[in-house]
Amino acid sequence: MTRKPTDQGPASDEGHRADDSFHVFDTTLRDGAQREGINLTVADKLTIARYLDDFGVSFIEGGWPGANPRDTEFFARAQQEITFRNAQLVAFGATRRAGGRAAEDPQVKALLDSGAPVITLVAKAHDRHVELALRTTLDENLEMVRDTVAHLREQGRRVFVDCEHFFDGYRANPAYATAVVRAAAGAGADVVVLCDTNGGMLPAQIQDVVATVLADTGARLGIHTQDDTGCAVANTLAAVDAGATHVQCTANGYGERVGNANLFPVVAALELKYGKKVLPEGALAEMTRISHAIAEVVNLTPSTHQPYVGVSAFAHKAGLHASAIKVDPDLYQHIDPELVGNTMRMLVSDMAGRASVELKGKELGIDLGDDRELVGRVVARVKERELKGYTYEAADASFELLLRAEVAGRAPRYFRTESWRAIVEDRPDGSHANEATVKLWAKGERIVATAEGNGPVNALDRAMRVGLERFYPQLAKLELVDYKVRILEGRHGTDSTTRVLITTGDGTGEWSTVGVADNVIAASWQALEDAYTYGLLRAGVEPSE
Repeated sequence: MTRKPTDQGPASDEGHRADDSFHVFDTTLRDGAQREGINLTVADKLTIARYLDDFGVSFIEGGWPGANPRDTEFFARAQQEITFRNAQLVAFGATRRAGGRAAEDPQVKALLDSGAPVITLVAKAHDRHVELALRTTLDENLEMVRDTVAHLREQGRRVFVDCEHFFDGYRANPAYATAVVRAAAGAGADVVVLCDTNGGMLPAQIQDVVATVLADTGARLGIHTQDDTGCAVANTLAAVDAGATHVQCTANGYGERVGNANLFPVVAALELKYGKKVLPEGALAEMTRISHAIAEVVNLTPSTHQPYVGVSAFAHKAGLHASAIKVDPDLYQHIDPELVGNTMRMLVSDMAGRASVELKGKELGIDLGDDRELVGRVVARVKERELKGYTYEAADASFELLLRAEVAGRAPRYFRTESWRAIVEDRPDGSHANEATVKLWAKGERIVATAEGNGPVNALDRAMRVGLERFYPQLAKLELVDYKVRILEGRHGTDSTTRVLITTGDGTGEWSTVGVADNVIAASWQALEDAYTYGLLRAGVEPSE
């Protein structure tokens, strides 16, 4: 179950970490929100800001006040509703318009009105962008940078400058791109951020340019990378190797196109590989929780294969790996998963060996002892069933039931199925009626139950509940969370085998079960039977059949 972020009251700058030598700057609420499919409400942004502050980033870029009502409201509410214990709130905006004065620019005024103690300005660092997008001269662009930074500094704000398209601009005109860095630093910007806006750079290129610019300007440099080459995290760390002391990232790598540098692997690398203390004590162990919690807020399924925090990040499937891990987990893991709040998982499949089954049994709390014959039977059973289309690496609950059946000589059973039937009626108006009837035995009684649903599987699920809940009231807590169907390889012309995976929850956890048959309804029934059986076992109910 996801823990809610810390409840906090009115805003305060107290409690910020004193160490300013290295910045972790998060831009999930601004740059990350540009990902296709993400549409954050103000409430969403406030929740994510609390999570990020709990995690301990140095700065949270909240958006562009004045550019849209949502971001303006966010800054107003954040000042009243959040006490930032670790982070400072940052407002994002642009340098003043060409030909004007920063003190009179309404967009610059909106940045000050946001109340944010830190302001990030985006500035053009590519000569072609200055001339074609801003439609001004190269000299005027430098003056826009100087004037805006100086004005915000006079108003008591800390200023960072994002040099947009810096690396492409440096390739085209290194003298001018470097001049923009000098202009920003000379006017009082605390950090000048070199941005790989198009995401086309590679680590060696990033490292070379950052080192050169640092030597030429002496400015404090930051890095902002997009992931268009799949190198955003590597590019960020390459910049750190070259002397950057400010990294801009987004939670789970959210961002425009393919995304930004992912906050979590960057921070984990800094802490665990570089030995840099960039988070408060104990915060790194909260990383997996924070990652998944933010994914829930943005309504995107967490990436199972995300480094460090994905549920598969420390999952082991091959029998050879399992044998080694049984001796020493470090043999096939680059870190202890508990350091980042994750856990090691053993996956049982047709690739499993004895060690995989023994470790999985231990993980599930089932002691197999040194019974080599028993372990051998389980391995053989798994391989036999996976040949038929079952998969246990994604259906831990079904595997546990199989394992318990082999250990005890029979599976735990709470009910017995006599028959079931599902009917789909196609009506003249194009609508459909779905009805199911199940005939079960539970605690010595024969049960016949009928129910309707919004599909044949849902009707079966409801009919099972109608029939069984008076015997097992614990079933009322169960809820079908996810349902996946896969058509496996056909074996007889157009005939095929269907595999169904069902994820069920009870409010405190979730489990997955699998069914395989020559039609989707029969496969679903198998998965439902396992889901109900496991749910009752999990609830501590004694088997009755």
